Amino acid sequence: MRPQDIVILLKIITLDNIKWQYRDLASSLSISISEISESLIRSHLAGLVDESRRIVHRQSLLEFIEHGLQYVFPQAPGTLVTGIPTAHSHIFFEKKFSSDLPFVWPDDNGSVRGLAITPLYKGVTVAVRRDEHLYKLLACIDIIRIGRVREIKVALAELKKAILL
Repeated sequence: MRPQDIVILLKIITLDNIKWQYRDLASSLSISISEISESLIRSHLAGLVDESRRIVHRQSLLEFIEHGLQYVFPQAPGTLVTGIPTAHSHIFFEKKFSSDLPFVWPDDNGSVRGLAITPLYKGVTVAVRRDEHLYKLLACIDIIRIGRVREIKVALAELKKAILL
């Protein structure tokens, strides 16, 4: 698995049974079509999508996120940068959690100064500007990557609502 695989699977979930093609995912996520294809092959081998590579095995994805994500894609906040709020600093979570400094994905066009969180892939900041639902899910993912137990429980509850419907 590669970090962008999680983003691609979450994007498919946000499409909510809308028919899509690889080029649709590639365009909306700023990832090449070949990377989308390779990612879905990896996800199929991992048991996270079906044979058609179009239907996400939601329970399996949630189990991976809950039990493996923080070990496979760990993260520690970095230096102070300008960027787009993520994790606890996402608008949905900022009232639920307190932190000394915001957490951000580095982005030259960002509006917030905070501690850098390396996104799962370099195009995340472009993708979240196009899709608020994906943005919230990726903020949940970052909470799991850097948060404490209580924060992780809240993020997992939000992911369960979105993934398991």
